[in-house]
Amino acid sequence: MTDKAIIVTGAAGFIGMHTARRLLERGETVIGIDDFNPYYPVSLKEDRARALAALGGDRFAMHRLDFADAAALDAALADMPFDRIVHLGAQAGVRYSLENPAAYVHSNVTGHLNLLELARHRGVRSMVYASSSSVYGAGTTTPFRVDARPDRPLSIYAATKRADELMSETYAHLYRLPLTGLRFFTVYGPWGRPDMAMWLFTAAILDGRPIKIFNNGDMRRDFTYIDDIVTGVIASLDRPPADDGREKPGFGTAPHAIYNIGNNRSEELGRLIDLIEQACGRKAQREYLPMQPGDMQDTYADVSETMRDLNYAPTTPIEDGVPRFVHWYREYKRG
Repeated sequence: MTDKAIIVTGAAGFIGMHTARRLLERGETVIGIDDFNPYYPVSLKEDRARALAALGGDRFAMHRLDFADAAALDAALADMPFDRIVHLGAQAGVRYSLENPAAYVHSNVTGHLNLLELARHRGVRSMVYASSSSVYGAGTTTPFRVDARPDRPLSIYAATKRADELMSETYAHLYRLPLTGLRFFTVYGPWGRPDMAMWLFTAAILDGRPIKIFNNGDMRRDFTYIDDIVTGVIASLDRPPADDGREKPGFGTAPHAIYNIGNNRSEELGRLIDLIEQACGRKAQREYLPMQPGDMQDTYADVSETMRDLNYAPTTPIEDGVPRFVHWYREYKRG
């Protein structure tokens, strides 16, 4: 690799794989980093990595390492020329964070700090990182605005993501590092995560198993199709916040901006299930359960700043996105 590359952490993950693919499709050179964590089946991550390798050829390299290991990260990238970072790797999952909080601090806090240090010492011209809609927590009115005070997280996962935002603001202030944090809202689509509702519901319906519906179905989510998410990621990478003393979304005047990346619509969970049923061609066996600890009842993104600064406009409603996922799922399981 001779050209300046883009690092994509979590490149074998859901959003990371799609982001790396979009970058490769536009001719970029991509350095993927992923530790192939067994939080969900590693076979899916291997399949994503193979798809990227087939597409990218010699413009793509995957480094299998834990970015929370600073020595391993530095050693792997010592001779690699890069000038941008898309940091999407993390320990994911709200509910699992109640069982294993140490994994979240390791990956999401220590790991994020290592990427900030890497960006600082290598003088990158743009670093984008994944935050989460979960940072809004309790007491935030909908739609969620980036200038709300997200100081009541409902899970360790949410707390680590908020810590990432705070550390990033400090680095932008101290070192004038151009950073953009993206609060993603319930991402779904082909190559998605098996621990999320879209996959869980589709698999259960097709297998004839009951689906678990928490809070007795009284839940709403801003479901965002993966293509819209990636469009927001790429736009923020290409337009880093300027160090111009002007106020930025989310914090202050340092070159650090926070944006919501959502579909700008809050959908009832029951509506999602109806659409999955239609795409699967069969009815779900619905098992209604109480609210899970750490869950949020409603998410809804205000994307006004994202539209203004990044020209972001989601284009995929769930009526289109859900059938696309179900079609992909059937093909993937068949293959």
